[in-house]
Amino acid sequence: MITQTSLAMTQALSAGKTRQIVRVLLPRDAANDNFGIFQEAEVADTLQSSNSKALNIADTTKLVPTDESWQGGIMQLYRAASPTTKDILRSLCPTMTQTGVPPKIVEDRTIDESGVDGVGLMYTQIGKGGGDEVKGEEDEEGGNMFSGAFGFGQSVSLPTLSGDDMCVFVQPNQEVVDSIETLSASAGSSPLIALINPQWRDVDDALDSASKNDNVFGAFASFLGGKGSSLRKLDALGYEVTYVLEGYVCKGGNIRLLKRFDSDWIAFAENDAGDAWVKVGQQAKRPTYQDVEKFLDDKGVGYKYARDLGMAPKL
Repeated sequence: MITQTSLAMTQALSAGKTRQIVRVLLPRDAANDNFGIFQEAEVADTLQSSNSKALNIADTTKLVPTDESWQGGIMQLYRAASPTTKDILRSLCPTMTQTGVPPKIVEDRTIDESGVDGVGLMYTQIGKGGGDEVKGEEDEEGGNMFSGAFGFGQSVSLPTLSGDDMCVFVQPNQEVVDSIETLSASAGSSPLIALINPQWRDVDDALDSASKNDNVFGAFASFLGGKGSSLRKLDALGYEVTYVLEGYVCKGGNIRLLKRFDSDWIAFAENDAGDAWVKVGQQAKRPTYQDVEKFLDDKGVGYKYARDLGMAPKL
């Protein structure tokens, strides 16, 4: 997944798309036991090790959607998204691909004023040594992992980016859109700035739909939390979707939606053996749940329980 994501982002960057929105699955232990395993790269290495059977990791670590099944909520998601984002940044960095030397990555948690909203800012500092850096963490005696909880309303110090540097807002929410707007304007058009796994949903509820109206009712809906105003700001800045891999359950089976900046939306269904994904449909707009259900019906795919009981053909 890291390779696919970074490849799509690199190709989009080559096409002049320097403001990108990316949504990806995150690695998680299925039983929530092995909290030390967060990165896909580490998972792959572990699966090849002689101890993988003893650790029982091969059957438990999976890439899963960022949905309500994460028991730790948004902060558990951040702990999985943080190392995943760093791997993506390393793959994107030109010095990594050309010389094999990884860039210095700064992780700034001060952008999360509450300290518990699961928002972060990461950026590269190409040509600077000293290893990766984390800002906004307490020491171990502080008792809280993140020091952003110290002060609400503190001013956020945004980085100065060179032309080769790259910046990612991790799980941004609507409260940091103003910071995204400020950095995007000050950085110019050259550096890549991406939003990974924004906390607003792709689908709209009633408040989101109302907030997209350019009138007093839309403004009021945005004030109440609708995402319309935030999306208009991002659209004006040129942000667009370059890679999406997300999923949910339909008719009892796992579904994955895949989208690149240069492709339609493609829907895949997991086969009954759980070892492959079958393409079931494709369309220009993001498929709704009803669209995916129709894809499955058109392919003659029955409910998962019916397939398991032999009442419908296997997938």
